[in-house]
Amino acid sequence: MLTKLSDLHQMAKAATRKKLVLAAAHDQNALEAVVNASRNEIVDVILVGNKTAIFEISEKSGLDISGFELIDEPDNDKAASISVKMVSEKKADIVMKGHLGTSSLLKAVLNKEWGLRSGELLSHLALFEVPVYHKIIALTDAAMNIAPDFKGKASILKNAVNYLRKLGIDKPKVAVLSAVETVNPDMKSAMEAAALAKMGDRGQFGKCIIDGPFAFDNAVSKKSAELKKISSSVAGDADLIMGDDLDASNAIYKTFIYFANARCAAVIVGAAAPIVLTSRADSDDTKLNSIALAAAVN
Repeated sequence: MLTKLSDLHQMAKAATRKKLVLAAAHDQNALEAVVNASRNEIVDVILVGNKTAIFEISEKSGLDISGFELIDEPDNDKAASISVKMVSEKKADIVMKGHLGTSSLLKAVLNKEWGLRSGELLSHLALFEVPVYHKIIALTDAAMNIAPDFKGKASILKNAVNYLRKLGIDKPKVAVLSAVETVNPDMKSAMEAAALAKMGDRGQFGKCIIDGPFAFDNAVSKKSAELKKISSSVAGDADLIMGDDLDASNAIYKTFIYFANARCAAVIVGAAAPIVLTSRADSDDTKLNSIALAAAVN
């Protein structure tokens, strides 16, 4: 059972060492993150980007990139294509966004000829170490899909539970959220949560336990569930919570960080390989944890 995010670092070190390719690597924040990950023996690194700018950044910031493979490509879109092709051709295992827009990288990822399509939606999976919770808790989807329809929700859920199983959570407990814990025909989120739970009962997501609808308190608090007379092995012990849409999930994501002092790791899943999309606002800890999350699975 994952109890802290540092467990991911140990898992990454114990696994076959992964190669991370940084697309448009002429970015100080991203360079600092991959140098830190390399120093911590989490990944080997390949840089694809403007060679002159990369050397200027590294020299100015005191970053040691002497052990990294470097491919000179000043054009950001071409750098994204080279990086994704390297993963597609098994020359690298993880792709990470550097100094380019998310849409540019995802365009390369979704290329029909040499991209990393898997047949599922791309979705965001975040793991949190929350001081008041008894284990690591995951959240999907707080960054990619704005208002997924039911089919989209099923794909997002499949992505998340598959990745959690790869992390060693053999039978993930999933709480699908609504504003209520009863099946209300007037609430789309409640009806879809109930349908996803039934799909889980029928084994359509593989080995996992899915329940819902849950209000957030029932998902994370056994006491709250008991007071509301909810009998569920998921209530108060969820490994994964799934919001109804991006607004709900993003609010939970930021509440965990800013109000609950949570540590975080996040990746994009649903492609043939993990994608690391860190933000400039992310802490160094979050960036390192996110790379470890991508590197911890075989």
